[in-house]
Amino acid sequence: MRVIKAMLRQPTALFGLIVVLIVIAFAIAAPWIAPFNPDEQMFDGLSLEGAPLAPGGPYLLGTDTLGRDLFSRMLFGARTSLVIGLVANGIAVAIGLFIGILAGYMRGIVGNILMRFTDLMMAFPALLLAIVLAALLRPSLWIVAMVIALVNWVQVARIVYTETRGLVERDFIMAERSLGAGHVRILFLHILPHLVPTAIVWGTLGIATTVLLEATLSFLGIGVQPPQPSWGNIIFESQSYFQAAPWLVFFPGAVILLTALSFNLVGDALRDILDPTQRGRG
Repeated sequence: MRVIKAMLRQPTALFGLIVVLIVIAFAIAAPWIAPFNPDEQMFDGLSLEGAPLAPGGPYLLGTDTLGRDLFSRMLFGARTSLVIGLVANGIAVAIGLFIGILAGYMRGIVGNILMRFTDLMMAFPALLLAIVLAALLRPSLWIVAMVIALVNWVQVARIVYTETRGLVERDFIMAERSLGAGHVRILFLHILPHLVPTAIVWGTLGIATTVLLEATLSFLGIGVQPPQPSWGNIIFESQSYFQAAPWLVFFPGAVILLTALSFNLVGDALRDILDPTQRGRG
């Protein structure tokens, strides 16, 4: 409740929160509010010359190159993009937490091996690594989510490792050890709770990165495959019509940008609220 009240007092955070809630609401309600089947090629969805229809009339945002309603496809594309964002980012945060805590707590050989592996993963450009993995595997919604998770956990692991190293040296952890507390008790009852704010912040900020990365992979043709719509593959399918039908690129591109910006605003606000020492850093 304190976090929500603090966010409501910040105009930028409030704006981001409202946009995020609207996008989530539209994605959940897509089957009921979409005016047409997103995969249906409408008999009147193209002009006499075979070109997409401009926004207006029964097609709120116009039609795509196959005569399908763009608004309906964007609603269902929101479901795809958000599912990948939430699932992939959740997996990435979980992997980062596990490796970061283990490396920071164990230290020694185990910690060094885990962190050198993390450094090795950070040396590869995330987009390039995602492209290679997506090209090797058969692209689908869940494969794309797994690929994105495998390239996005390293930042979380590095930050969690640093925080865990600091926590291990704190007096209350040493007192627990002197009282005979086991490793599992120390990790789950005394270290993990202190890392929850970090996980929440990075979980929120990472969704924006994940949505953008999914859109990039789909735009390159190695993400979610048609006919299942996502914001990225809507742009991919329409790129050759950029000049003749700019709305096919503008609307999904604007939604991607607005969604990513909103998640970043919410994540920045959560960081400032949960960890005031990080205020103003981004």
